[in-house]
Amino acid sequence: MKRLITNLTFQVLVAITLGVITGFYFPQFAPTAQLISKTFINLITMLIAPIIFLTIVLGVAGMRDMKKVGRVGGKALLYFEIVTTFALVIGVVVCNLLKPGVGFVSHVKVDATKLEEFEKAASEMHWGDFIAHIVPSNFFDALGKGDILQILFFAILFGIALSKMGERGNTVVDLFEKISKVFFNIMHMVMRVAPIGAFGGMAFTVGKYGIATLQPLAKLMGSVYLTMFLFIFVVLNLICYLYKFSLWQYLKFIRQEILIVLGTSSSEPVLPAMMEKMERFGCSRSVVGLVIPSGYSFNLDGTTIYLSMSVIFLAQVFNKQLSWEQQLSIIGILMVTSKGAAGVTGSGFIVLASTLTAVKLIPVEGVAILLGVDRFMSEARAITNMIGNGLASVVIAKSEKEFDETKYKAAIANN
Repeated sequence: MKRLITNLTFQVLVAITLGVITGFYFPQFAPTAQLISKTFINLITMLIAPIIFLTIVLGVAGMRDMKKVGRVGGKALLYFEIVTTFALVIGVVVCNLLKPGVGFVSHVKVDATKLEEFEKAASEMHWGDFIAHIVPSNFFDALGKGDILQILFFAILFGIALSKMGERGNTVVDLFEKISKVFFNIMHMVMRVAPIGAFGGMAFTVGKYGIATLQPLAKLMGSVYLTMFLFIFVVLNLICYLYKFSLWQYLKFIRQEILIVLGTSSSEPVLPAMMEKMERFGCSRSVVGLVIPSGYSFNLDGTTIYLSMSVIFLAQVFNKQLSWEQQLSIIGILMVTSKGAAGVTGSGFIVLASTLTAVKLIPVEGVAILLGVDRFMSEARAITNMIGNGLASVVIAKSEKEFDETKYKAAIANN
């Protein structure tokens, strides 16, 4: 019994349950709950930038062969594009089959201010600007803002430069190894308060938005959750089968991270923990360092499914009959726009608004219909994103023969 009580997974489960009860019966507690959740996320966020930088630098410096760095990065981007395309297609197909928007009657009051914000951000979003943004004008500013793409870019350059020094760079490598261990030790300390963060996040969501807000859009929510389930247990399970490892054992191994994401509605708080866990699962540090951070921008499977289903749902709501050619063009647009707002706050709505603007078939005002229920679907998006990114690191590691089967067997044996 004592072992169960001290188990982090059990603690997070209890915290989430208490959060739902507290939010339901004491909605006035929502502002305090938001503060609790935000403080926990800030604790993790302060560690993300240095951990990513150190992990990537050590991983790239340890490769020595710079062709390998390019090959791993290229494989990762190709894998991301293929899998997110599958996610887009499955979202469109399920939405066409279940038709959650048909017969929907909206009583939503349009928040003009928020719509103006999304439309403005969507109009300012350009692919060229996104490419230029990857290169930081000031590395320390990128660290301070926690801009993952900019940190990734600089860390790769730093790692390559360090590897070129050969044995002379070993002093720096040793120092970075020790600093990295310090940051991971801090992370372990912070993760002990994860149940409090999960409690706050869930209490805020239920307290502010209320269970009643789910009723008008229950069919859409059910469709989205079903599609995420199918994507994980059909598409990702097939990938696991092809690469000869168990999806179930993988999910069991990251169960604590799944629950923390469920409680906080964000996959960012578990980014450092996922990097450490995927190394323990058998992936090499160099692969994890390149794949996981870049996946947080380019491999957003859950977000991709949600966006594709939202567009089709809104077309059904406004009774717009889209031909398969038009739906294929929407998939093509989303393949670009879903990458262009990576790392931007509220990027889901910005991408949705920009896609609707580009398609010119569905009123952009339709985004307002999704505002109230979006928070309740963010858990599914974040969990699917996180599961997909961890799995991607295993696939790339195995393809590069950088996967340690002994570590993998030890990880699932102690699971």
